Amino acid sequence: MIVAFSVAPSGPAPDAPDGAVSDSVSEAVAAAVRVVRESGLPHETSSMFTSIEGEWDEVMDVVKRATEAVGRYGSRVSLVLKADIRPGWTGQLSAKVARVEQHLG
Repeated sequence: MIVAFSVAPSGPAPDAPDGAVSDSVSEAVAAAVRVVRESGLPHETSSMFTSIEGEWDEVMDVVKRATEAVGRYGSRVSLVLKADIRPGWTGQLSAKVARVEQHLG
């Protein structure tokens, strides 16, 4: 399966002084991407989403751990997730793009 997900904190971090909230989520996103990269699963990160490919349980475990990593940066976490569940297929993170490029010539 391929899962594309976006995760971001909101609200003050549990240890933020005086309830301070930052406009930037880049540090929190970096924490999530670090979890993905350390997983060893095929992945891509773009400006809006990170896609990861693997078996259901291993992909969802990575998404959960990435979400938990972001949770340290706010009192709430927003998670957007889209999945392409296609049993028996691997290497589709790049193969799907290659097929589109082939049609574009």
